[in-house]
Amino acid sequence: MLIQLSIALAAVAFVGLVVFVILTLRKGMTTLGETNKTLGEVRNAIHGLTGEATQLIHTANQVTRDVKGKIKTIDPIFESAHNVGEVIQTVTETFKKNATDIGQNLSQEPEKPAVKSKSGQIRVNTKFQ
Repeated sequence: MLIQLSIALAAVAFVGLVVFVILTLRKGMTTLGETNKTLGEVRNAIHGLTGEATQLIHTANQVTRDVKGKIKTIDPIFESAHNVGEVIQTVTETFKKNATDIGQNLSQEPEKPAVKSKSGQIRVNTKFQ
């Protein structure tokens, strides 16, 4: 009788184990179903974001092309400004050189007194070489 009782107890334990495994598997299936649903939602969100990202990239490319075109349009203006700057620098250097030459020439000649004309105006005699 002890063997029959042991077999019955083992059978009950096995049935209990099977019930526990079935409950665990059902919970696992429920969790997997929710996970699949969540993954589906994530895929839809990613597809929506992909469309938006593609549109954003196209817009950025259009803006880049537009900016490049405008830069090409403005380039001659900057080149002209650069040329004007060089001309102004050349003129400044020429004035500076001429002013230095005039100053040296004036310092080498003796000063001539101012002459008063008959009309009352004062004329200054200067001689530039």
